[in-house]
Parts: sequence; C-alpha cells; structure tokens
Amino acid sequence: MKSIYLILLLVILTLGTAGLLPAQNQSDIPDPTRFEQEINAFEQWDTKNSSPKESILFVGSSSINFWNTAEAFSDYPVINRGFGGSHISDLLHYYDQVIGRFDPSLIVFYCGENDIASGLNSDKVFDGYKELLSRIEQDFPNTHFLYITIKPSSSRLEYTEPFTEFNHWVKTFNKTNDRLHYIDLATPLTNGNGRSDDSFFVDDLLHLNEQGYEIWSERMAEFLKTMEESGQLVKQ
Repeated sequence: MKSIYLILLLVILTLGTAGLLPAQNQSDIPDPTRFEQEINAFEQWDTKNSSPKESILFVGSSSINFWNTAEAFSDYPVINRGFGGSHISDLLHYYDQVIGRFDPSLIVFYCGENDIASGLNSDKVFDGYKELLSRIEQDFPNTHFLYITIKPSSSRLEYTEPFTEFNHWVKTFNKTNDRLHYIDLATPLTNGNGRSDDSFFVDDLLHLNEQGYEIWSERMAEFLKTMEESGQLVKQ
C-alpha cells in the first residue's frame, strides 16, 4: 500500500514540476504581451520620425494615452507613450521601447492605478515603482521625474484607501531625491466632500473628459513653468 502512495506522490510532484498542475505561487503580474500591438505601433512611428532632444516624456496608462499632451504643451518638445490598461510591470517589460530609447529632460508618469484596482498588493506595486526609478536613474542620471497622483473616481471607490496610501508612499519616497517630483492632480478632481466630481469624467466614471484634462493641463503648465524658470526645462 505504501508503494502505491509513493507512486501517486511522485506523479503529483512530476505533474506540478512540469507545469501541468496549478502553481502554488502563480505570479499575479499580467502578461505584458497583450500590448504587443500598441508597442509595435510605437516602434513603427519611431522608425519613421525623429525624437526631440531634452523632451518631456509622458508615460503610463490610459490617463496619459488619452491626454492630448502635444496640444496642451505645444511650447515644449513632447513625446507621449501612454498605453491604456498598462501596469508598472508593463512599463518595465517595454522599458526600451517607451522610455530607454529617448533622451528626456523630464519624465511625467501616471501608472499604478490599474495595478492596485486589479488586486495586486500595494507593496508589490511600490516595489515595481522603485525598480523603474532605479533603472531610469541608471540610464538618465540627469533626468527629472514627475509622479502624478492616482486620481479618485466613482467607478473605483472601493480602492480609495489603497490609492491614497500609495500616493503617500510615493510622496515620501520622492523626497529622497531632488530629481524626483510629485504633483497632486487628484484633489482638483474632487468636490467639497473629498469625493470625485463626476463632472470631470466621461460616462464610465473612470476616465477624464475634456474638462478634467483642462484641470490637469493647467496644473501641469504651472509646474513646467517653474521648472523652466529654474533652467531645468527648455521650450521648443
């Protein structure tokens, strides 16, 4: 009888090692290849167009992708490499295509919201954020980095606490380096009760509408002007 149990145990272990049984610690990081089409489009564009030097590089998820940054900041050399639904892990996977190939003076970053809303542990998301910063600092030691706070939205009310917590972690961490910046673009989207103002969002109550982006652009323009006055940015 013992021999039968031993044989069954060996079979189970063999199947698990071969990947035929569910892994006990299966990664919760989404498959980055779901964005191959978007990344290929970026690569096609970049092979046919030159990239401005000392640019402002906008990277992140749909909030960056849907932001008409070229029009909003037409006085500056702008590159937009946002792709909707992306996680920080996706930016790390496609780092060379969306960050590494450019020579930015400032990287404007909005990402992490989808990560947390998908159920990823905030600590793990924060580790990814620090890993991305470490890689950027190694490749671009003179480049400034601006973190945009995760925005509130009625469609993701249940994540208000982890979003706020993550923003706080980043704000504290970014104070450790003069080239790391933090801008609160979440509060301007709220009403007097601290809840998200739905008038700044499209029907899905997740993505910003034109009025919401006007708020973001105005606040961002103020930040860019401050950097320009200090000699850290140049206009086109």
